[in-house]
Amino acid sequence: MHVLVVNAGSSSLKLGVLDGGAVAEQTTVERWDGGDLDAVRDFLDAAPPVDAIGHRVVHGGPRHRGSVRVDDEVVEYLDSIADLAPLHNPRAVAAIRAVGRLLPQTPAVAAFDTSYHATVPDEAATYALPREWNHTYGLRRYGFHGLSHAYAVRRGAEVAGRPLEDLRVVSCHLGAGASLCAAVGGESVDTTMGFTPLAGLVMQTRVGSLDPGLLLWLLGHAHLDATMLGDVLEHQSGLKGLSGTSGDLRDVLSARASGDADAVLAFDVYVHRLVREIGAMVSSAGGLDVLVFTGGMGERSPVLRAAAVARLAHLGVVVDDTLDEGASADTDLTAPGAAVSTVVVTAREDLEVAREVARVLG
Repeated sequence: MHVLVVNAGSSSLKLGVLDGGAVAEQTTVERWDGGDLDAVRDFLDAAPPVDAIGHRVVHGGPRHRGSVRVDDEVVEYLDSIADLAPLHNPRAVAAIRAVGRLLPQTPAVAAFDTSYHATVPDEAATYALPREWNHTYGLRRYGFHGLSHAYAVRRGAEVAGRPLEDLRVVSCHLGAGASLCAAVGGESVDTTMGFTPLAGLVMQTRVGSLDPGLLLWLLGHAHLDATMLGDVLEHQSGLKGLSGTSGDLRDVLSARASGDADAVLAFDVYVHRLVREIGAMVSSAGGLDVLVFTGGMGERSPVLRAAAVARLAHLGVVVDDTLDEGASADTDLTAPGAAVSTVVVTAREDLEVAREVARVLG
């Protein structure tokens, strides 16, 4: 079955046709405006005929706890929850409509990043807010990067050569956005992101978790309104805000190597939060059998992996430095005798979307 996988980002559109696990055709449309059909049509003309379509959608809201077949009702609902993921959901809906116009008879499935975390127990997902608020507004920790975590957990067990059924896995998706997931037997039991993708780890430009009282103080004392504050938390914080660089880890490491004190501190803050949250995920999982690094930074930065692993030896995490330095796609880094398997897995959200398409459509 040829599956067209559509991944609408905040500014680009990734298109790929998968035949099983193989990529038959793929492209990225930069600066896609949400309405341009020509670039999509050109791709489809060059690609093999597709049997089904899978759309990656960041947020399924409180209604959709699993992938669903796309119809008018689903699209209307996704429109109604656009404010839950304003940078991504409207783009995904635009892509659903655009591809639907070009392939109106081809079945389509929406695969949600939030779905994988639907198994997180209530005690881990519930905010200590008035229960009326939680019920009325659907307030809970939804979690994100679920498609990446689902694939990384399953593939990580394969790379480690260990059966998934009883494994306690912590998956580290470290890209421009970053989150962790604790999984037991392949199911998510906790994650670092919350109601929005701002919570949890320090990220490239996002702040991660912080004291809500600090936000109230800033609103009252720093002459900021909610819009300005939101922009700073989303786009001007994280590694970028701390280091004064672009926030790209390569730029931070370059400045750090030259002795820039701000870059040194930015990297140390990032690693501290990463290690602290890994510890929290291990507690939620009841222990640790496999540690997975995925995402752009997780896959390509041995400096970052080494800094984190050096502070996790008490958990049984020890890697072979030579393997870590030369790691590429899907590599087991575990040192001989280590109690915990440590692996690098190439992020493949496209494969997870295609898998969901096959499951939903039977």
